[in-house]
Amino acid sequence: MAVPKKRTGKAKQASRRANWKGEVPATTTCPNCKETVLAHTVCSNCGYYKNDFASLKNKKAQEEVKEEKPKKTRAKKAKVEEAKEEVKAEEAQETVEETTEQ
Repeated sequence: MAVPKKRTGKAKQASRRANWKGEVPATTTCPNCKETVLAHTVCSNCGYYKNDFASLKNKKAQEEVKEEKPKKTRAKKAKVEEAKEEVKAEEAQETVEETTEQ
């Protein structure tokens, strides 16, 4: 086993340890309740993490968020269906206009 020949002096030891610094942890705000939260952790106030409730700490808030945010796919499908209906209505009006002109 290796053994140092001489004892390390206090100055050398202190200069080596001078780079040991504490860091302030990264914080973000919870998108649900706007509380300050450590990054990449579940919100301690409401249990929200990555656009979903990770814990059932606040069931009422979970139900409210689900009611407020409809799924994007359904909204897109509804918009597409409305657009198709509008196109069909316009085509029907054009055919009616053509028949009345003749």
